[in-house]
Amino acid sequence: MHLQVPPAPAPALRSVLTALGSPTAVREAPTPSLRTAEGPVTPELPLPVHVLDRITPAGASATRLAGWRFLIRCGDRAVAAADTMLTPDGWAFSRFFEGPYVAATERAVLQAETLAQPYQARLLSVPELYMLTLWLHGDTTADGATGHPAAADLLVPLAPAPPGIAAHRPHRVADLLPVLTLRVTRAPLLGSPA
Repeated sequence: MHLQVPPAPAPALRSVLTALGSPTAVREAPTPSLRTAEGPVTPELPLPVHVLDRITPAGASATRLAGWRFLIRCGDRAVAAADTMLTPDGWAFSRFFEGPYVAATERAVLQAETLAQPYQARLLSVPELYMLTLWLHGDTTADGATGHPAAADLLVPLAPAPPGIAAHRPHRVADLLPVLTLRVTRAPLLGSPA
């Protein structure tokens, strides 16, 4: 496997395991697939979620770590996801959710595992476009919680992608960033998919 997954902070994983063990947290989550899962559920594939806060006129990007996302697996498929966030007391469980980004993340990761070049997997959210991408970072030894997209990194837009941007097709950052820059300068703030 050429795809590297950075290790999540241990407290983030513990917070998700605690939430999964809480009947109240699972029952009250807006995730029918998680509530009706038959068999054990496990958090897997921890991915750091970075948010693209802004794109400068020169095309440079400013990102920040927003949290860690775990796919929640039951049997052979992901049925939900769990987000964690950094609080003043450390990493804490934030929410369970399901929807198209869960399956799209799983699909993009499977596609990325077939690439010849090794990459480190991350998620990059572009709130202004309501867009989430699998960010394939070229430095597999980097700290997954830091850094910015490099020109040669790949971004794989997850479905549903904004109109005119092909989902599940890898784009070099150097090629996609100018398109995003143009879109962001025209788009109103819609919210964050992450």
